[in-house]
Amino acid sequence: MGFIANIIYGLGSLLNSVLFIYELIIIASAVLSWVNPDPYNPIVRTLRNLTEPVYYYFRKYFPFLSYSGIDFSPLVLILLIEFLKYAVVQNIFLLATSISPQVVGF
Repeated sequence: MGFIANIIYGLGSLLNSVLFIYELIIIASAVLSWVNPDPYNPIVRTLRNLTEPVYYYFRKYFPFLSYSGIDFSPLVLILLIEFLKYAVVQNIFLLATSISPQVVGF
């Protein structure tokens, strides 16, 4: 049973890492929106391609997030990611430790 618990724990760690990296991407994209960088820069294009589809979803279904020129969709997205980290990732870790209490992490 330790093998399955380690796989579940590893999946939880992977999900936690992916959510953290996406949080950093959101923060970088928000900071770049303040300085108006060159839109043809490959880094700027990559960040926009990774964040704008999600921002579009929030702007479409929650139009009140854009209030008087200030876009709150990055903030709401970060809060949602933090919620997922606590609600989903922590439950994955609890599932792994309930299967095999010897799972401690690396």
